[in-house]
Amino acid sequence: MNKIWLIFKREYLTRVRNRTFILSTFLFPLVIVLFIAGTVFLGIKGKTNHRIAVIDANNYFKEYLKSDSSLAFVYGADIDTSNYEQKGCTAVLIVPELKEGHKAIIRLKYKKQLGVNDGSELESRVNNAITDHMIFQKTNITRNKLDSIRSESDLADVRSFEDNGKEAKASSQGLAYGIGYASGLLIYILTFVYGAAVMRGVMEEKTNRIAEVIVSSVKPFQLMFGKITGIGAVGLTQFLMWIILIIILVTGAQAFISHETLSEMQKIQEANNMGNPSAARVSEGAQRIFEIKSTLATANWGLIVFCFLFYFLGGYLFYSSLFASVGSVVNEDPQEAQSLMLPITMPIIFSFIIMSMAVQDPSGPLAVWGSMIPFSSPIVMMARIPYGVPTTVPWWQLALSMALLVAGFLFTTWMAGKIYRTGILMYGKKPSWKTMWKWAMK
Repeated sequence: MNKIWLIFKREYLTRVRNRTFILSTFLFPLVIVLFIAGTVFLGIKGKTNHRIAVIDANNYFKEYLKSDSSLAFVYGADIDTSNYEQKGCTAVLIVPELKEGHKAIIRLKYKKQLGVNDGSELESRVNNAITDHMIFQKTNITRNKLDSIRSESDLADVRSFEDNGKEAKASSQGLAYGIGYASGLLIYILTFVYGAAVMRGVMEEKTNRIAEVIVSSVKPFQLMFGKITGIGAVGLTQFLMWIILIIILVTGAQAFISHETLSEMQKIQEANNMGNPSAARVSEGAQRIFEIKSTLATANWGLIVFCFLFYFLGGYLFYSSLFASVGSVVNEDPQEAQSLMLPITMPIIFSFIIMSMAVQDPSGPLAVWGSMIPFSSPIVMMARIPYGVPTTVPWWQLALSMALLVAGFLFTTWMAGKIYRTGILMYGKKPSWKTMWKWAMK
């Protein structure tokens, strides 16, 4: 045990004292904040404003097809399919004569393709315009009254609550989606990063013949286990420091909120408690800050952070032992490592694909089974947990997933240890998974 501790200490201190580790640890939260801010800024500034010419054979779309900052509709007898671009329009919408009960194809001719969201929004507005016209035709309602009803009927504010039997807790599907996707993506990336670090470390020790000296006083399994746990501890240290830095940044940001804004947020809270949120007359900034704070409060951060650390460590131990076994059989040709890594990397990539589906349907069969199997559970389960425990993820599923992951990394560590024991001192033989399997089954 003392020898494992010495190897662990060496691997840990060597990497923690590295300048790259220090810079990445302190700069990562800042980079994430800048990335999010930059994405939002570019999303706002980079959004294309489309001017669409409308050729309407029905002569009523001008009354119902509404323009806004993203889609502006232009009408005029002098605009047609040959000159709409010269008139400053992105596209031309050609609406044929529409007959009730008959489907019609409305053509959109363009020089530059509209985005997916703009295309679906355009189709929705066209259908709404047809609906409004039919309502006007079949009833005595005026156009102004119809617009007024649509505006005044926007009363519902649907909010989600997690029902765990004893009490109902407010929840946010958008926040759960964001946390689940970010957590799964982070584990996916870092499994590759730290797993590859283990493999490179083993390869360097083998090719430099350092391993021959070390194993003369340390058992190969002790060497492998100390290296894996040491690098894993580096990852945990980095995560904990990120959490501390994020807490400091959030706490510091709150200090810049003015006293007036805090007072307005208190008014919003009191109005919500009375069931009449519209009673609070506050600024838009205070309303926005309150909404963000309320949304963030819906997540069970303690459970999420604990599960994230557990599944990161479990997934890391599961795969890093396999990466170490590959590094132990590779000689001096890096191409050998790339060919042997495919059976390890494919389950990780496949897990990410399942995770992308699980964040959209966290209770689906694919998400449930993916969160149980040790090969994919570290990534997939983190996509489900933010949606709620024990509602979306029952306690028995969480416990079974954790137990299977522990059993899985114990098995892969044991099997990789047998491969490592033989492969670390084997030179000149071209490695293959068939050979490695024979070593594991000895």
